[in-house]
Amino acid sequence: MLYIIQNDPRVPAGIYGQSLQDKEIPHRTVHLYAGEPLPALAEVSAVLILGGYMGVHDEANYPFLGPLGTFMRSAAEAGTPLLGICLGGQLLAHVLGGEVRSRHRCEKGLQEVRLASAGQNDPLFAGLPPAFAAFEWHNDSFAVPPGAVHLATSAACPGQAFRYRNAWGVQFHPEVDRAIVAAWSSAVDPEGCYVAEFAAGEAAHRAVARRLLENFLDFAGPCRPMACDE
Repeated sequence: MLYIIQNDPRVPAGIYGQSLQDKEIPHRTVHLYAGEPLPALAEVSAVLILGGYMGVHDEANYPFLGPLGTFMRSAAEAGTPLLGICLGGQLLAHVLGGEVRSRHRCEKGLQEVRLASAGQNDPLFAGLPPAFAAFEWHNDSFAVPPGAVHLATSAACPGQAFRYRNAWGVQFHPEVDRAIVAAWSSAVDPEGCYVAEFAAGEAAHRAVARRLLENFLDFAGPCRPMACDE
């Protein structure tokens, strides 16, 4: 079973959740913020770890981060296909021994992400150009952890993507749609500049997001179509 781990009610699966439904890929969403338990690793064929407004060092206020980190480390070491997005990528880097710094190399809005040579040959980025626009919304950033391969960078934040065995961490948000961008930016951008920028680049964003998800699903292996269980 493919699992989606949602850490924050404000950070849903967006177009990835919709894509999985459209493709009739069997999956379940664990609302970790609401106290739902993590699955047993033996039940997990692949896992997406979403973002959140908290940071990896905020375990005192969000105690589920500790067990989630342990789960992610176990999944990574077991070779379970895993994709960590923003906070998910930071947490993956953290549990693998990489440094995660608060309020460091912040980015917001669409930014150019460039693939390193390793990224251009990595299965997650297959079929993508060497540079593409990606939506960023982060105050914290990660350093690539020991033993991982650095896959992508941006001008402001070198840690954009890495791979450790069958686990990937990305700093950008391929899953967002226009409604999510509007919700996140409403408090800091009343004029709607981020939404307008995203709307202008949304078609290209969705094409990149779709390719990343398809590549991840292809890597994870075939899934039997069925009615999705959210």
